[in-house]
Amino acid sequence: MSTSIQITALDGIINVNSLFTLAVFIGLAWNPADPTNTLIGPSDPISCSPSPQTAKDLISFHVYSFSSFLFSSLIALALKQAIRIAKTSDHTHGTYLQAAEHLIAQVNKNLVRVGMLVSGIGSVCGCVFLMLALVNVVQLKLGSLGCGSGHSYAAIVPLVILVPVALLVYVSIVLYAFTR
Repeated sequence: MSTSIQITALDGIINVNSLFTLAVFIGLAWNPADPTNTLIGPSDPISCSPSPQTAKDLISFHVYSFSSFLFSSLIALALKQAIRIAKTSDHTHGTYLQAAEHLIAQVNKNLVRVGMLVSGIGSVCGCVFLMLALVNVVQLKLGSLGCGSGHSYAAIVPLVILVPVALLVYVSIVLYAFTR
């Protein structure tokens, strides 16, 4: 695998993690204890009101998600920097062919593979925690799952189907790239 492909992959991980980190910060800015910030009406059964534990879980999952995305991004940035350092450490001036050979960094491929795998695992964990946080947001806004609200299930079911399917595709591609 050439270093330009590795750097492009690392840039992709960093960019996606940045978007998800922004989503986590927006989620943390929301106050789940605000009574005006819910669609659960006073006429709804008491079982539709989520427990205080749901709000605590929401904050916890946001923090776990943020730390996972930050971990993944820092690993990806460190790998990217290591590749750049390897590119610039052995500059000798000579012919065009010699200069072109130095554009491909000599890095430990196993170290890069493991780093990319660890970074991918961090991204997957961040996505899972973000999905769990969104499940809690839905419960706080639309009613707990125990109350049987059709709106809650309509919001959560696609979330818990589409996100794991996308993560399965992502993990499959990362593992395929890891073995090649």
